[in-house]
Amino acid sequence: MRAFTSLAGHILGSHPEINGYYEMHISYEDASALDRQLEMFLEGDVLKENSLYLFDKLLHNDYVLKPEQLGLANIKMLISLLEPEHTIKSIVNLFAQKEIDDLYASPLEAANYYITRIQALADFSRTASQPYYYFDAELLQRAPENLLPRLSEWLELDSPLSERYQVFSHTGKARKGDSSERIHSGSIDRTPVDYSHVSIPEDVLRAAREVYRECRRQIIGNAADSVSLD
Repeated sequence: MRAFTSLAGHILGSHPEINGYYEMHISYEDASALDRQLEMFLEGDVLKENSLYLFDKLLHNDYVLKPEQLGLANIKMLISLLEPEHTIKSIVNLFAQKEIDDLYASPLEAANYYITRIQALADFSRTASQPYYYFDAELLQRAPENLLPRLSEWLELDSPLSERYQVFSHTGKARKGDSSERIHSGSIDRTPVDYSHVSIPEDVLRAAREVYRECRRQIIGNAADSVSLD
């Protein structure tokens, strides 16, 4: 959550061989989940002619992915992390704007969410039955010219992914991804967002950074291929 995943979804979903761009909020524990995914997509969209993929993103530990249980599906898995300070501040900023008090408006609770999520991704990386590709999420904003060709190759696309993307019917809607105005621009905005008004206790941030470093190391080590800021 809050790791440029809406931007990633829009870039991927704008490619002629990829359908979907938003979060469907379902688990993938058996082959029937793929039928459910397709049904949900077709409620508001149509499949592109000669397309290869149907996209979904799993942001939370509530949703499970068991690729070994999905039958003969041609799965291409991407795992991405964003460093903790920006992510936690972005979570706090988002949930502090809600009309009712929200758990994740607390820096401590936002950090706990972040830590448990990346730990779950590290656990998944150790047991994944199929190969996955890892990238640092910062690359989407800082160096898409380095990232997108690599992702295009991993996905075996006939044409490269573009920094420009479509604005879709669910773009900016609640529970579908980023609801800020930036996502409506149709192209990657490289301007950093200022979250200086959000403060994270130093001990909380230090703990998140330690977990991030270790989990990122494991995820990169277990990946079939990767591209990072390093």
